[in-house]
Amino acid sequence: MSSEVAHSFDALRDIAKKSAQFSVGLPAQEEVREYFSGIGFSLAGYQFIAGMGSVSELLHVPKYTVIPGVKAWVLGVSNIRGRLIPIIDLSRFFGVPSERIRSRDKRILVVEHNDMLSGLLVDHVQGMQHFEQEGLKNTTSEPLSKNIVAFVDGAFNRDGKDWLVFDAKRLVS
Repeated sequence: MSSEVAHSFDALRDIAKKSAQFSVGLPAQEEVREYFSGIGFSLAGYQFIAGMGSVSELLHVPKYTVIPGVKAWVLGVSNIRGRLIPIIDLSRFFGVPSERIRSRDKRILVVEHNDMLSGLLVDHVQGMQHFEQEGLKNTTSEPLSKNIVAFVDGAFNRDGKDWLVFDAKRLVS
């Protein structure tokens, strides 16, 4: 019985040697690049990107109930799957003119912060956008309203146009 074990052990050792002899090394590790991913949207002619962690949902503009006596930028509240969500017109909030587009093209970015949902009305949504993290710059070449600057954390440039990094959670907090 011990000779069978020794023979089996020698056979396994031979297989291990052949495997090591003919093995191919792992491919060379390429440089890993970090990307900033988010939802791209436009508002008053500006291009924005909101980080993936800040936008929980995108909606067509839902029916909402107007609330008397609130600020002009609060359009009202809407019942979304049993939760009341305030609908905020970002262009009115920032005091910038909205693009003249059909209301059916506008979208709501739903932002959740501390278990509270808020709906932010924007002009267009461009879907997922990805930028190399190293391309983030602290300044923008476009003049910004002072109301907008407080919620911008830098910009990425693509095709000569700045995409402003928008901090939606800072806005709703």
